[in-house]
Amino acid sequence: MQDQNTESPFYILVDGSSYLHRAFHALPPLSNSKGQPTGAIFGVINMLRKLIKDYQPTHIAIIFDSKAKTFRHELYPNYKAHRPKMHDDLRAQIEPIYEIIRAMGLPLLVIDGVEADDVIGTLAKKLANKKINTLISTGDKDMSQLVTEHITLVNTMTNKTLGVNGIKEKYGIPPELFIDYLTLIGDTSDNIPGVEKVGPKTAVKWLAQYGSLDELIEHADEIKGKVGENFREFLSQIPLTKKLTTIDCDVELNIHISDLTLAPANTEKLIELFSELEFNVWHKELLEKSTTAENKNYKNILTEKDFFDWLEQLKNSDLFSFDLETTDLDYMEAKIVGFSFAIQPTEAIYIPVGHDYLGAPKQLELETVLDYLRPILEDITIKKLGHNLKYDKEVLANYDINLLGIAYDTMLESYILNSTASRHNLDALALKYLNYNTVHYEDVAGKGAKQITFNQVPLEQAGFYAAEDSDISLQLHHYFWPQIEINEKTKNVLLNIEIPLLSILSRMERQGVLIDAPFLRQQSAELKERLLKLEKEAFTLADENFNLDSPKQLRTILYEKLKLPMLKKTPTGQPSTAEAVLQELALDFSLPKLVLEYRKLSKLKSTYTDSLPEQINLRTGRVHTSYHQAVTATGRLSSSNPNLQNIPIRTEAGRRIRQAFIAPQGYKLLAADYSQIELRIMAHLSQDEGLLNAFSKGIDIHTATAAEVFGITIDTVTKDQRRKAKAINFGLIYGMSTFGLAKQLGVERTAAQTYIDSYFAQYPNVKNYMAQTRQFARENGYVETIFGRRLYVPDITAHNTMSKQAAERAAINGPMQGTAADIIKLAMIAIDQWIQKTAIKINMIMQVHDELVFEIEEAQLKPASDEIEKYMSEAANLSVPLTVDIGIGNNWDEAH
Repeated sequence: MQDQNTESPFYILVDGSSYLHRAFHALPPLSNSKGQPTGAIFGVINMLRKLIKDYQPTHIAIIFDSKAKTFRHELYPNYKAHRPKMHDDLRAQIEPIYEIIRAMGLPLLVIDGVEADDVIGTLAKKLANKKINTLISTGDKDMSQLVTEHITLVNTMTNKTLGVNGIKEKYGIPPELFIDYLTLIGDTSDNIPGVEKVGPKTAVKWLAQYGSLDELIEHADEIKGKVGENFREFLSQIPLTKKLTTIDCDVELNIHISDLTLAPANTEKLIELFSELEFNVWHKELLEKSTTAENKNYKNILTEKDFFDWLEQLKNSDLFSFDLETTDLDYMEAKIVGFSFAIQPTEAIYIPVGHDYLGAPKQLELETVLDYLRPILEDITIKKLGHNLKYDKEVLANYDINLLGIAYDTMLESYILNSTASRHNLDALALKYLNYNTVHYEDVAGKGAKQITFNQVPLEQAGFYAAEDSDISLQLHHYFWPQIEINEKTKNVLLNIEIPLLSILSRMERQGVLIDAPFLRQQSAELKERLLKLEKEAFTLADENFNLDSPKQLRTILYEKLKLPMLKKTPTGQPSTAEAVLQELALDFSLPKLVLEYRKLSKLKSTYTDSLPEQINLRTGRVHTSYHQAVTATGRLSSSNPNLQNIPIRTEAGRRIRQAFIAPQGYKLLAADYSQIELRIMAHLSQDEGLLNAFSKGIDIHTATAAEVFGITIDTVTKDQRRKAKAINFGLIYGMSTFGLAKQLGVERTAAQTYIDSYFAQYPNVKNYMAQTRQFARENGYVETIFGRRLYVPDITAHNTMSKQAAERAAINGPMQGTAADIIKLAMIAIDQWIQKTAIKINMIMQVHDELVFEIEEAQLKPASDEIEKYMSEAANLSVPLTVDIGIGNNWDEAH
């Protein structure tokens, strides 16, 4: 970067059209959660911000081409005629770019009927005449003709500057000959013809020899060969080409160069635009410049008088926001440090009860506060809201308080409005929807090894942070609820599925599951032995020792030493050792197959057999997972610490891990699993007669499909044919391509296509449903489950083919997987209501995909099993029956 004299005027003229096309084609296709394309917007604004930061101009103008035709089109109708029509995704981003540039306080010029090049040339010439230094930011080589001692170019992508000497070095000619140079070679990007067979080298040679195009014309007869003939034939076209390639520096502009000043930015407008476009880093950057304490009325409650005054307000409120501050993220171990409440936006209190740092002020006693709050927190008629209230409910349960009256949860409100949004934490939502930058936990407690627990945070900081949580939750609810209330289906998903489920998951988590720790430790020892054996086998195959866990060392062995074929590269250009690549190599080579087994067993050991015993709670003797309602795009639950969803069931090692999940003395585990629920949902959604008929008659759907696809009777279907039919059934509803199916079945693509064609011939409404769903998603940007849960597919109209195809697959699968998620949640709600009333000793302890697991007293297994099957099969009224497979055993593997 070159230093600029800030005392004298320094202008930058930006070729906005060059920025626009470079940003669109150079960057990956980005979009916000609503599907609005944003890649070009981000690229253009990012380049502008960097340019201004690097060069700090006193004056600037951003110039774009107008839509109208120019004098060049009149001179030459084929001017730019070969260019394809502007992509819809690019066109949609132009106006937002203009809006941001104006909000940044930057002069924006779009002169009707005048190209950006000519506007830039005219302004640059005026400035040069006044001996004012000007920098033209562009990626267009044609601008080289403008370079003088006062006019310099800077490349938009490389940030390299080109002055007079730079042009000579790069092109071999001075700037004053650049129009002659362009006239000879033409400009393919603008469809301007040049001399046939004359490229840059020939043009430079001629101009060096004769000094100018005019002199070259005078000596046209001296040029020998075919190229000479071409030049002489081109002589009549030279005036036109020269006119077309010459930047017009005398355009009439109603602009004075002194007008091109940087105005103050419209921060409020930029915050709004960056929020809408989801440019979160820039959004946060702007918000951090404002004070977070502005217009906030927060108070620490330290006296009984203030406490009792607020108690009355809470008792009489229609709705209040509530949050706990604790010592630990583990809900089983967390101790309460304080309570925050908010009834009106921007007003909130914090009641500290556990800050015990040296010099902490006297606080109200925890027992006293709990005694008075208990009736309010347990009153089902007093409505509460918060953010992730499941955690608060579980911590309160440590103090024998049952939080009731949970009316709303802003994490769940955000999630049901847009499940594809990446984050639903309070800080991110405040920034995105309220344009408010919250105080983060790290701001008051520190980071990393130096981070303190909340009881050590001084009240001056802790009070604002805690009160803000309740206030922001309330404000977010006021933002979300009007959007939810107007859509009856969305409201139903929140109030009748997600909110009731919150309390059920809380009970399940606190109940936990019993683990056989000695059994797992024994399995860990066996896995360790097996891993050592695999390691030795790998060393033998490689003929040397190496670290199997090191991608770098494995890459060296596979590709440099063993010379295995390189199927795929990493983003850095290295041969890939990813699982998918190793799986393909494993079909023909022993070492990749062995490495895959090593990785699989190693992951099971570290994730489960080693860690599960360490996760047993010393007080309860059980493992307590955390279920997450606001993570997956489809509405399915996920879990962590431990992750119960990923324990493999198809391998012996995975099943042995499930054997460690055991029933307590006098109880059995019962696993209830929906049978082929997504295919049943497909039958309902598509109303395909063949699928409806098979399910209604209780025929095995994979066998029925095999019979249809292979043109045989059901009683002659082989195991291999059923396996292939199963792959087709599930593959197609997950949007699998012909190539993917061929790979999975190990057949040629033509055979896979034949299977698909036969499938759709037998189940034509399935194909129709898929086409209709894709069309609906394109028109609306989302799809819906049967119960109205919306699943947004923002990339459904992306110009990137891979992104678009992935979105289409998600659109087809989303309603099925989302409906399956809704159905099992409704079943859990119905079963939980029964459990709360029944005398049968039963606990719902796990939910994994389409399966529920219960602990049931042995003597009451039959009536409990009947009730569970009834509630699950009646959870939804589909066109085909919902069937439930029930298994019972001493451990999870036996029951599944």
